Amino acid sequence: MTINCKGTLVNLSSPKVMGILNVTPDSFYDGGRYNDETALLQQAEQMLEDGADFIDVGGYSSRPGADDIAEEEELRRTVEATTLILKNFPDALISIDTFRAKVAKENIGAGAAIINDISGGTLDENMIPLAGQLAVPYIMMHMKGTPQNMKQMATYDDLLKEITFFFSQQIAKARDHKVNDVIIDPGFGFAKNIEQNFTLLQHLDHLSILDKPILAGVSRKSMIYKTLGISPDEALNGTTVLNTLCLQKGANILRVHDVKEAVQCVNLFGRMTGEK
Repeated sequence: MTINCKGTLVNLSSPKVMGILNVTPDSFYDGGRYNDETALLQQAEQMLEDGADFIDVGGYSSRPGADDIAEEEELRRTVEATTLILKNFPDALISIDTFRAKVAKENIGAGAAIINDISGGTLDENMIPLAGQLAVPYIMMHMKGTPQNMKQMATYDDLLKEITFFFSQQIAKARDHKVNDVIIDPGFGFAKNIEQNFTLLQHLDHLSILDKPILAGVSRKSMIYKTLGISPDEALNGTTVLNTLCLQKGANILRVHDVKEAVQCVNLFGRMTGEK
């Protein structure tokens, strides 16, 4: 459960928190909030002060039906953000949220430590080999289709069996390409409807059979706000509840918009389970 981030060994046997920092105009919750340098640095600083272990920089909105953007634009957004954050906070551990190998490579070159791929290697055949070449941790998420069409692909004969099979295949590819540190993300909300999301949450611990750290990303998602009849802005309490359930089901990393509350959640969970 230890991953190597630029020579720093991070032990995931005690849960960690990844703060979401989108430099996009159209993300479902925080789109457009951090598109200038001052706002970006203020948010990065706040996340680090609140206890974020990682900052996840994304320049391509993956909300259902989001516009496809050119690789050059995603590169510009993310490399500028990664460079700026590390110039001001050189010890920050940044993950680059992208399914494009070129974007991942340029951001790792700019100092990012982790690749976070929503497609799990299915949208760019060069991504998994690149993670091996760069010797960086690789987060592979389960998704069917693309952000543009995934809502139409939420059909499964056996949800857990299909997700587990997907990961077993992709983990084998990662092993073949000498990717040492693999983290799996079941992809809440990605080609999954609300009922399927809750089934996945109920059985999240099933994925422990893969013997890989698990990342859970439920922060302010529609499984919360549509179930409760509220907006994403009102979904922090529901996020905390589901984050707690994810921890109980074996999540090693919580990917969140609200770092302070997630860190408190981890600390209280640790107290309950006897971790210091």
